[in-house]
Amino acid sequence: MGDLAKIFKAYDIRGVVPDELDAATAEAVGAAFVRVTGASAVVTAHDMRASSVPLAEAFARGATSQGADVIEAGLGSTDLLYYASGSLDLPGAMFTASHNPARYNGLKLCRSGARPVGRDTGLTEIRELVGEGVPAHDGPAGTVSRRDLLKGYADHLKTLVDLSAIRPLKVVVDAGNGMGGHTVPSIFEGLPIDLVPLYFELDGTFPNHEANPIEPDNLRDLQAKVRETGADIGLALDGDADRCFVVDERGEIVAPSTITALVAVRELAKHPGSSIVHNLITSRAVPEIVSENGGTPVRTRVGHSFIKQTMAETGAVFGGEHSAHFYFRDFWFADSGMLAALHVLAALGEQDGTLSALLGEYTRYAASGEINSEVADQAAAADAVRAAFAGRPGVTIDELDGLTVGDEAAGWWFNLRPSNTEPLLRLNAEAGDDTTMAAVRDEVLAIVRKK
Repeated sequence: MGDLAKIFKAYDIRGVVPDELDAATAEAVGAAFVRVTGASAVVTAHDMRASSVPLAEAFARGATSQGADVIEAGLGSTDLLYYASGSLDLPGAMFTASHNPARYNGLKLCRSGARPVGRDTGLTEIRELVGEGVPAHDGPAGTVSRRDLLKGYADHLKTLVDLSAIRPLKVVVDAGNGMGGHTVPSIFEGLPIDLVPLYFELDGTFPNHEANPIEPDNLRDLQAKVRETGADIGLALDGDADRCFVVDERGEIVAPSTITALVAVRELAKHPGSSIVHNLITSRAVPEIVSENGGTPVRTRVGHSFIKQTMAETGAVFGGEHSAHFYFRDFWFADSGMLAALHVLAALGEQDGTLSALLGEYTRYAASGEINSEVADQAAAADAVRAAFAGRPGVTIDELDGLTVGDEAAGWWFNLRPSNTEPLLRLNAEAGDDTTMAAVRDEVLAIVRKK
């Protein structure tokens, strides 16, 4: 049995295979998942890692031992699993470690309708059952069957975005040897898109670069290929293809906040007056643009469980995070990077201008991006920053999620948050111009890093 304390995270199960996460653990999780959800059937999907199939098979053994049937969708992206859970109205399990290195794997679990399972919504009970030993089921075992859901998933995404009138576009997609190489061809089928594929070969060892597009180094090949081919746009997907980053026709990286604002405007055009959820690290441009377009911006903590919960409570039509997770009410409140990408392709293809020109109106501020600092005592470092800024005229401080400090009149703000899993403090700063942003960023980093 694996190291339960180490592998059960806030939103999922994840660890090094087989030292921390092994087949016995996956089997026990399958049994506990059925026990906690009371499901008569569950659906599974998995990514391209070498350990994914054995873990998925072990999970199925555990689930069927508790009398539940298992429908295996096979290879798929995480949002394909959400589609499966939503369309079949079944709890689901996705086997992936997303952007983590090859030696890792994990499980993302959801209840029927793609409703999240996290620490406060079932994951703690599953961990306790696995630790205690799941009681034997008094009844017949369930069955395992296979179902190909790729075409249904791809077709469903295209019903949510009108792409009928777009002009021909050249699109470079960097799948990072992850699941985008499996899903993108089906999604783009029938569209006037000249696809330039990068690293579509499924390979869980990630031989070209990490499948983590939030790190700029992992976007360099995409940027170069966009410039080289004269493409209209570049898309970069993470390992399980649930996050999507965008590069414009110049090869410049587009901030996820800009994509959030663009998609928000499109969704508000379809659903006037709706709420739009954004986390507190998202650019201030997002709530401004939402309000200007008649919507209600709703600010929330970072993390998909908070976004999904707030969306459900407010009936929000869309939600966006700085990390390129994009959530849609029409997609069971779940996140889909490809659905956000289709919105961008529709907006680009419905007009004749370049992507950079189109996005100009959604980009208003200078941002630092997320900067990590390794800190032994996170609380003490945050306290030092708070003390340095508290009491300054015009400065406000809130602690909804970490430490958010701002000066509205001066036009700057920053957020300093501890990592849930590592000894890191994460800084995001934004201001009206590069000079002010750099000054704020550098002052905070000097305190955090004691320089």
